[in-house]
Amino acid sequence: MLHSQMYPDPPRRHRHRVHQLSLTPVQSEKQSSTSSRFVKVTQSNNNVPDTPAAPLLTVNDLSIQLLGTPIVRSLQFKLHPGTITGLVGPNGCGKTTLLRAICGYLPYSGAILLEETEVNEWSRRELARKISFVRQAPVLSFDFTVEELVLLGLLPHKSLLEGISRQDQESLNGVLGQIGLSGFSKRSVRSLSGGERQRAYLAQAILQDSTLLLLDEPTAHLDISHQYQFLEFLKDLVAKGKTILAVFHDLELAAKFSDRLLVLHQGHQVGHGSPENILTDELLANVFNMRANVGKNQNGEHRITYVSSLKP
Repeated sequence: MLHSQMYPDPPRRHRHRVHQLSLTPVQSEKQSSTSSRFVKVTQSNNNVPDTPAAPLLTVNDLSIQLLGTPIVRSLQFKLHPGTITGLVGPNGCGKTTLLRAICGYLPYSGAILLEETEVNEWSRRELARKISFVRQAPVLSFDFTVEELVLLGLLPHKSLLEGISRQDQESLNGVLGQIGLSGFSKRSVRSLSGGERQRAYLAQAILQDSTLLLLDEPTAHLDISHQYQFLEFLKDLVAKGKTILAVFHDLELAAKFSDRLLVLHQGHQVGHGSPENILTDELLANVFNMRANVGKNQNGEHRITYVSSLKP
């Protein structure tokens, strides 16, 4: 059953402006020619369309404060339909804060436009039909079964007293099959491994059928094999028209599976563009404080060879 408290109105953004600090971008594509266009990426693992599509999400001069402390400052980027954008940066640079703001959970200054409408002008139910947010290691309030947890994805689409239909059950079974959890429907979510639980939350997001998926470190609890299976599944979703903004810590995985990379450092946006243009030795030194060589493996994919850490 739905409850109105599950969809509180999003917070109103602050009207004051957050002081903008200057920071020279470490690496980004030329703003003069690409700031309002979507750049075609020619790497074989990317699915960027040949012709620009209207952006699904536009972030303009976005700044966020928490308890008076600036967390992110003057971010500006666009997400286009049918693409994966990898969100990367050191711990504490504002990645999760950015995802929460896009969901309408945090006040902000600047603009976050979903389909050309500010996110805080959508109702919570409308926004849930547009955006799914898979958190990192969410805390369970109840001992749900996998089936019960995944079915929560239908809440934005159900009326107050509407039950689960046969079609809903078929959709549930299909999603569990796709995500590799067919035999887990009656299992307690608390009994699952970290990777299995992560897949259950992704299944919920898929059943929610939102246009934009926000994923906070989706591969954090997965072994190497399941990481690749999981990310290949995300590519399949994108091929079907979904748009994904996902936090990565593994830069090689981010480069392999992302059409574009968005790089944050100390709350600033210091890079946004194709992995080919963004991922450089200089960026690793300036943002991640490490000396490394960025090259290509025999398949033409990015390979990072660690040399040493740099003194702070």
